[in-house]
Formats: sequence, C-alpha cells, structure tokens
Amino acid sequence: MARIPDAFIDELLARTDIVEVVGARVPLKRQGKEYSACCPFHDERSPSFTVSPTKQFYHCFGCGAHGTALSFLMNYDRLEFLDAVEELARRNGMEVPRETQQRNENNDTRDLFNALEAAARFFQRNLEGSEKAKAYLDGRGVDAAIRMQFMIGYAPDGYSALKDALGTDERRMKLLDRAGLFSKNDRGHVYDKFRDRVMFPIHDRRGRVIAFGGRVLQKDDGPKYLNSPETALFHKGRELYGLWQVKQANQKIARLVVVEGYMDVVSLFQFGVKEAVATLGTATTPEHAELLFRNAPDVYFCFDGDAAGQRAAWRAVESVLPRIKDGRQAFFLFLPDGEDPDTIVRQEGAEGFHARLKHAKPLSEFFFEQISVEIDTSTPDGKSKLAEKAKSLISGIPDGEFRDQMEQLNIRKTTNVQLSATALDFVNELAGKIGEDLRSVARGEIPKSYGKVVPTKQAATYRPQIPVAKRTLVRNIITLILQKPSLALAIESTHGFSALRQPGMDLLLELIDLARARPEVTTGAILENFAEREEIGALQKLALQKLPGDEDSWRQEVLDAAVQLEKQMLQQRLDELQAKQRNIGLDEADKYELRTLLQARIGRH
Repeated sequence: MARIPDAFIDELLARTDIVEVVGARVPLKRQGKEYSACCPFHDERSPSFTVSPTKQFYHCFGCGAHGTALSFLMNYDRLEFLDAVEELARRNGMEVPRETQQRNENNDTRDLFNALEAAARFFQRNLEGSEKAKAYLDGRGVDAAIRMQFMIGYAPDGYSALKDALGTDERRMKLLDRAGLFSKNDRGHVYDKFRDRVMFPIHDRRGRVIAFGGRVLQKDDGPKYLNSPETALFHKGRELYGLWQVKQANQKIARLVVVEGYMDVVSLFQFGVKEAVATLGTATTPEHAELLFRNAPDVYFCFDGDAAGQRAAWRAVESVLPRIKDGRQAFFLFLPDGEDPDTIVRQEGAEGFHARLKHAKPLSEFFFEQISVEIDTSTPDGKSKLAEKAKSLISGIPDGEFRDQMEQLNIRKTTNVQLSATALDFVNELAGKIGEDLRSVARGEIPKSYGKVVPTKQAATYRPQIPVAKRTLVRNIITLILQKPSLALAIESTHGFSALRQPGMDLLLELIDLARARPEVTTGAILENFAEREEIGALQKLALQKLPGDEDSWRQEVLDAAVQLEKQMLQQRLDELQAKQRNIGLDEADKYELRTLLQARIGRH
C-alpha cells in the first residue's frame, strides 16, 4: 500500500484542533494556555493529563502517555493509523491522497473482504440446517445470541459445498483461493479447506472477516482446530480472536484476558466474562503484546498449569517485557491439570473465574520464579548468576517505574540488603523522583546534591529536589525549535556550524532539516517522528518546558544562538590547525586556511 505523504499528515494535524478532538471524549478544564483532565489512559484522582493547543500535543505526567490528535484517536478510540487519518481528514473536509497503485490495491482488498464475508454468511446459513452442529453448540451451552455475536457457522461435509455455492466463475474461484478457503491436492484438484467443522470467523479491528478457525465435531476427525493460512489480509501473529467483540461489548476496556482457544473465548462471553481474546494457534508475539496493551492497561494470560503452559507463559513474558511501561501491567493465571477456561467458567461461573484472576501472579513474581529455576540462590555464585540473568532481560524494559521495581527486586533477591517496608516505600519514591539507578539507591548511595536522607519515620513526607538539567546553547536552540518549529526557517544555513562537535548537535541539525522540509510540522508531530528513538524522553521534557517571552524574542534568540555556534565552530577549527602546526606542521593549504580563519575571528570581534 502506498505511503501517505508526511506533508499531508502535517497539514492534517495543523488543521486539526487537538483540544476539540480530545475534549469530545474527555472533559477538559482550561488552565492558562493549556487544558487539563484526569488521564483517560490510567486511573488517577487528580489531573495530570495536559493538552496544549499551541504545541498540538497531549502529555500525561502520570503514565507518560503523549502524542498528537492522531495518536489520541488510535489509543482512545482504538483505531488503526489509516482509520485515524481518515477520521481526521473527514472532520477537516480533506481527501486522503491515494495513488493509482493504492486505488487498485484497495479495490483488490475490498474484493477479498467481500469474498470472506460471503463465506461467513454461507457458513451461518449452513449452521441453521445442521442438526449435529447445533447439537454440539447446544451441548457447550452456546446460545443463539452468542452464535450471532461471533457469527459462528458450520462448514458442510463434502469437498465442494463452498466452491459450488460461491465459486461461480474463475475470478470468484481465484478470490476464494487467495482468501485461504481452498486446498489443492497433488493432482492439482481444488477442494474446500474447511469440511464438517464449526466455523469461527476471525475479525480485524474494524469488524471485517479476514480468516476462519474451524473446530471438529468429533475428536477423531482430524486436527481439533484448523485455521486459515496466512493471506494478504490475515497474519496470525498480529491478530487476536474476539478483540472485535470485546471492543463492541465494553465502552472502556479495563483488562484483557488472553486464553488459548476459540471456545474458551466464546464460553467466557456466554457466562458474562466479556474481556477474553485468544491468540490464533501461535505463541504470544511482540505484535500481540503491543495490540493487547494498546487496548487495555492490564493483561491477564491464562494458561494450563503443565510444562507446555509454563513455556507458553514465558514466551508471553519475552514479548511483553519490552512493552511494559508505566500504566501497563501483566498477570499470569495457571489452571489446574485437565481444566481450561471453558470448563472452569462452567463449573464456577463468572464469579469463580474472576476470583481466580484476582489471585493471578504479577509479571514480576512469575519472572523471578522462572529465571530462578535450576539456580541455587542460597550461594553467592547462584546469586550472581541470577542477577546477571535478570539484568539482561530487565535491560530491555523501557525506563519507568516498572523497570525500577524490577531492578530493585533483582537487588533484593541477589544481595543481602534488607529494607523495612517503610524504607522500601522511600526507595521507590526517591528513585521515581530523581531517576537514580536502583542499585545505588537501595544501597544508600544517594548523591549529595539530593540532600540528606531523612530518618525512616519521615520518609513518607520527604520530597527531594530534582536537579535542573544544565542549560547549553545547543539545548536552548533545540527547545525553541521543538516548541516553535517555524523558527528553524530563520536560520539561513547550518553550514557554519554543522561540523561542530558538541552534545546534541546531530539532533539539532536533524530538527532543523525536519522543520524546513515540513513547514506545517507541529511539536506533537515532531515527537511522533522520534517516538521510537532514544532521544524521545529528553525531547518530551524539553517540549513541556515553559518558555518566557514571545515569538519575536524567540526568533532573535535562535539567530543569536546560530551566530554563537558559528563562532564556536570557527574556534574549533582554529584549535585543530594550531595543534597540527605544533605537532607536524602545516602545508600551504593549511596555512592559507589558518590565516583566513584568524582574519574572520578578528572581523567577528
């Protein structure tokens, strides 16, 4: 699919009033030039969520959520990127640019969706005419309303029922084949892939059928579940069965429960647990983890308690860890041998299942249980092995409170440091405030600049002062251009300081180029551009700083800073040439350059 031009996205965001978009979903209160509210992405009692109309971005000081009007729609309304773009374009009377190739691809994709929808309706009609399929669902307690909600159907026995009904011409046959509904034998004969199975349509995040899962009615009739192959529309590592139904059933999704099978999801819904989704016959992938947390702050993984369940849970841990950040939590529930969510909810009802979820293991507990297997933590060598094993995995967790807690747990499990509960609370608070490494904090190695550590009794009310980052010329100009990108246009050329060796210079040059190439770019759009980069944390802090003065004074400050950077660049080159002169001497070209630079320095002074 053709990429939407950055220029269009910038213009779209420039025309969009982020306050209007957010305010339609969250009650905002004006505070000076900005607006505030309780964050819609995590539970809080006092407002820490800020929307800036001038910078066109939102930021939560509690959980760190941030972005533009586009990312807000994606996270709050749970839209895909293209859907969010189309929604904002519609609001602003703009047409999303589509190239000829993209239009052709869209037509082809639409035909595939239509073919899958027709197949789903075919299977639904056949369920009504199959007594044995209805008897199976009746026996599992699946009523008519749930069957309709999940569009459950039945694929007739025989090799050509679907083909005969829908493959009316060669083009339709090719579409159905590309949709994953046919199989082919060694002789090239094409036949229905799904036969004599209860059919579970798999929906995408817009409610469109993209694939199917089929379950046998009798245990000995081939594999228990048969899934559609991967197609242009369906990638099993990126989709979750039941997510569409969860989104329709819940105005706000507080948590998601990840189970293994289609019937587990359906049965949980039948008994009122309308938060269940299933991976599609594959381990939890990083894409699954991101999709789960995009839709809910808390995710519960429900597995069998056997060795296979433990392995599946650990694969989920590996996918989830790099995506855990403030406001996100993961838990693990292991069921008794021989039980699954379907049987548990039938025996214990929704209340029993919810009670089990309350006793699910937090990610941190399961994490340390698993990495401690086959390690004797009673010995110094064992503690060292555990510390290193944990450290390598924890290093992949984004910076934030959860990572701090995991590092602290690692310390407690691998050192002899014993902390009282109150002292532990103090360490947590202090670490969160000053961003110190938990290893030094837990051992009492608090930097002197943070003041004297008060006695334990006073820990609850202690508030260390956060040191302000050192202001530099480069940092100042980055802050100004970040908050007012059009200021970059005041700099005629970066040639005079582009080779200056100073911290942040590469970032400054990139920001200037970005602002020049995309004149409509906003602060929020710049932050989105750096969302996956290591600089994002620093840029967020700079974007939130209050700038004194007005636009005219900021422009003059940028111009003055550019002149100062050019002087520093000149001095840097002079130092290089003079050092070379002392060490090995200068050739004629070097001597000419040195004279020119000295004259330029005199002229600048």
